Amino acid sequence: MPVLPAISPLLLTALLFLPGLRLVPPARSAWFRTVLSALLCGLLDMLLLYSLPRLRLSFGPAEMPLFFFTIVRLIVLLPVLLLTLLNRRSARLPACPPRLHAGIQVLLSVLACYALVIEPFHLTVTRLQVAAPAFLAERPLRLVHLSDLHIEHPTRREQEVLATVAALEPDVILLTGDYLNPTYMDDHQSLAETRQFLAQLHAPYGVFAVNGTVDDPGRMSILFDGLENITVLADETAILSFPGGELALVGVSNTFDTARDADALRSLLAGLPGEVYSLLLYHTPDLIETAASTGIDLYLAGHTHGGQIRLPFYGALVTFSAYGKQYEMGAYQVGETFLYVSRGLGMEGWDAPRMRFLCPPELEVLELGE
Repeated sequence: MPVLPAISPLLLTALLFLPGLRLVPPARSAWFRTVLSALLCGLLDMLLLYSLPRLRLSFGPAEMPLFFFTIVRLIVLLPVLLLTLLNRRSARLPACPPRLHAGIQVLLSVLACYALVIEPFHLTVTRLQVAAPAFLAERPLRLVHLSDLHIEHPTRREQEVLATVAALEPDVILLTGDYLNPTYMDDHQSLAETRQFLAQLHAPYGVFAVNGTVDDPGRMSILFDGLENITVLADETAILSFPGGELALVGVSNTFDTARDADALRSLLAGLPGEVYSLLLYHTPDLIETAASTGIDLYLAGHTHGGQIRLPFYGALVTFSAYGKQYEMGAYQVGETFLYVSRGLGMEGWDAPRMRFLCPPELEVLELGE
């Protein structure tokens, strides 16, 4: 989006000073202060959005987020404009005092700063106890699940993820797709940096990965070929042997054809012994009905980002799941299948603002044992 259309709402806000020239002095002063607060906060939005790449916080385009942020500010300003014009022949101030409007505009700035700068880096570790066979005699089997990295270029979030995973000392690391940010899928530097990140993941019983919705076969090949520390499961099963029994990792490729993917899952399960504990890796939660009907014990997914932007008491605004909000994030028991949908680590790409609100990034530690 070109810069001029992006700043057009700011220019419109500046032009709103002109109607105030026809108001009587008390109302004129109130109107100027009201418009000025919206304009100054809009300029702060611009400064913040264009600073994010330079601060190495995120690397998305600033123009479309700036356009939408300013539209929101104009919507907040509109009732004050209408009330002021209705009272332009009197000396009364508008029903909305300038200080109240300025406070609302500042609050919007605080929330935007929090969602852009603070929450995307507030990494959380979710710990889950899952009833399963005692694979290890002395302690539960420790799995770490990472999803939706959406790496643009390395930031302190990726560095913290690597340090946190190492400190957790997992037995197995599981990756459920979307390694690159959609905006950077064809960026050679981002591909190399993401591969470098993946190369640093190690676990004694292995690191296993499936693709996501932005990971076509060509990019999966660039990211993973030659990485001896990671096994990619493309409609494949890996049987891990432990002192207490075997764990079947069932990796189903995401092809945007849920019926095909469901058939692939059934085919993989047909070759497994009935008593083996099964763990499905699939990028989205959209195979849950098939997983539950075929006896999958544990199902790990991501894709929804938990909505990425959530509202109090409502939750995710958008999930991009076939089930909508039904499996938007967290733990679900569906029949005999335990499903966990990760909020993921990264953020959406393209023109979407790199924001998280009431939905911090997470990785999960699952301890399997009796």
